[in-house]
Amino acid sequence: MELLKRYILPRLLQYLIVVFIGITVTFIAPRLTPLDPVITVLNQMSAFGSAFMSPESAEMVISSLRELYGLEGTLLEQYGKFWSRILRGDFGPSLSMFPTPVIDLIMNSLPWTAGLLLFSGLVSWIIGNTLGGIAGYFNHKKWSKVLETFAMSIYPIPPFIMALSLLIILGYVFPIFPMVGGFGIGLTPGFNVDFILNLLKHAFLPALSLIIINSGWWFLSMRHLTTSITSEDFVAHAEVMGIPKGKILTRYVLRNALTPQITNLGLQLGGMFSGSIIVEMVFSYPGMGFLLFTSVNAGDFNLMMGVALFSILGISTMVLLIDLLYPLIDPRVRYR
Repeated sequence: MELLKRYILPRLLQYLIVVFIGITVTFIAPRLTPLDPVITVLNQMSAFGSAFMSPESAEMVISSLRELYGLEGTLLEQYGKFWSRILRGDFGPSLSMFPTPVIDLIMNSLPWTAGLLLFSGLVSWIIGNTLGGIAGYFNHKKWSKVLETFAMSIYPIPPFIMALSLLIILGYVFPIFPMVGGFGIGLTPGFNVDFILNLLKHAFLPALSLIIINSGWWFLSMRHLTTSITSEDFVAHAEVMGIPKGKILTRYVLRNALTPQITNLGLQLGGMFSGSIIVEMVFSYPGMGFLLFTSVNAGDFNLMMGVALFSILGISTMVLLIDLLYPLIDPRVRYR
């Protein structure tokens, strides 16, 4: 009971507050943009030759569209209806892909982004922390300083620059990997070797873009942590006792330095998702980022809010899980 009251409930309450604020911002933000989804639909109807309608018909169309996209009534009434639809799992139809429901589009795109983020996130975390830990322990070596310089040069590169560079080099100059898409045109999705290999080939460049940049950040942070721990008394005592350097590195240094890095892994998901949006746009990868880009261009309120909501829930839930599991990772932390 003490565990539930002192540790779990406060964190669940914090989680709910974060989600509530995030959803509220998601509701407000699209309404601050100059785009009006109703006017966008009318313009599209005009482009397809439906411009000539009576004023009464036009008024009925506008009223129907405002109700369809949750824009009917005052802002407070819209907010209440917005929460009512969210609790039912109903985000309404998409404007840009009408009449497909928003939830169907998100469910189709979510596995692509989840797979891309989880794979690139874990690989960059492992590579960056492993190399950063070794380089931090042997920080006096020349190769350690070379790796640090390389990581400092890579980390500030914007994701779209890295994505475009890889696209030009490995997709155009040396056409080794596909330039766009999630899988080949005309290929039927299924659990077979041909489709899986084609899927991995299309995902390689987007994943590599995120891995390179994020590995640089993990390397620098881990090297700094390892360098600080190496100067601690217990490490000096272990070296005086004649314990092999490999054992000191794995048992004493890396084990202590990895604890804050596990926490950072959850916190970095937000930054990784923002980088994923740009990378997916560059490669036309069919994930949540590309879907969000499409919704912003079309002024699709429902789709924008649906993608943002799932992003908030995913990142907040991951941070909550890491927070709840943290005492199991670090024995110095207790559930009290």
